Amino acid sequence: MLEKLDAIDRSILKILENDAKTVAKAIAEQLGLTKTPVYERIKRLEKEGYIKNYVAILDTNKIEQSITVFSFVSLEAQKGSFMDDFLEQVGKFKEVTECYVVGGEFDFLLKVTVKNLDSYYHFAKTKIASLPNIGAVKSAFVLNEVKNSQHFPLL
Repeated sequence: MLEKLDAIDRSILKILENDAKTVAKAIAEQLGLTKTPVYERIKRLEKEGYIKNYVAILDTNKIEQSITVFSFVSLEAQKGSFMDDFLEQVGKFKEVTECYVVGGEFDFLLKVTVKNLDSYYHFAKTKIASLPNIGAVKSAFVLNEVKNSQHFPLL
């Protein structure tokens, strides 16, 4: 059973969320604690699934030119097996960087990253539109990224 997060756990999570490379000793110094209990808390937070992974956030503009597209997808029928099949297939597409099941007019929201508009057209035509039970695909193209944060608003 997961333990409830206390103020120290939340402080540790905030520090690691800002910089996942922060070592236990530095976290302990920031919190006025010793290294061992901080290290043990981090291990517990990892084991209990509060910390799912450590990642590097890349500056994609420095790597190569790309565009981000939000694709709103509707299925013709919302049967559970159709939704499961769609999610399984979308999980295989490297272009899809995020996928959400949503309520409202559409069934899914996909965040897609591709090289250019031609690449998106090819992706939408050969991968998304070719899946069974696709009702509609609407796209919104990102013109300027104002904020992109993976930070969870820890209280």
